[in-house]
Amino acid sequence: MTSNKKRNVWLIALTAAGILLAGCGSTSTQSFNRVQNSRVEASQVAVDADFSQYDRLNALDMGIYFPSHVATAPGDEERIRQIFRDAFLSRLEGYDIVQNEVGRSTLTVQATLIDFRNATADDVMSVRRGLRDMARPGSLVFLMELKDSRSERVLGRAADSVAAPTFATSSESTTDWAAVETAAAHWAELFRQFLDENLKQ
Repeated sequence: MTSNKKRNVWLIALTAAGILLAGCGSTSTQSFNRVQNSRVEASQVAVDADFSQYDRLNALDMGIYFPSHVATAPGDEERIRQIFRDAFLSRLEGYDIVQNEVGRSTLTVQATLIDFRNATADDVMSVRRGLRDMARPGSLVFLMELKDSRSERVLGRAADSVAAPTFATSSESTTDWAAVETAAAHWAELFRQFLDENLKQ
């Protein structure tokens, strides 16, 4: 039990700097336009977003969030993260990818996989208010956020839950790795299209 609690605390801490948890002490609000795009279930772009200044992507490691009572098999989370990273990098040809770089022309990319298929009310409430409609209870959602690397303002986000691979959640279940790879390839293609449409390269 102690091990599982530590793992969940680590996962929440990992996503706190990215896409899930609300920022402390922030009182500013931001307005977004919903993008009418049939390729993803939901996408938004900040009303004042100007993507023309960005020519490189700072790709952060993907956050993975499972409900607090779910225990995944050892090593599964890192394997899932690597499968998604490989799929996305293979679809970003033509974009300048950097790591840990902050600058005027650098756009930070933060991806998070949220498994809410067995989430509790507390799990749902841990997601900041602006994303609850995108990460709805009962679904497995892949979320992508684009942020200015200096201010960390969110300029765009996309969410999709069409692909839903099975993850091992107990010793009696196994992860469907073929389905994970298919889902990663599917979402990588959707994200490439989202970038092409919004960054206007």
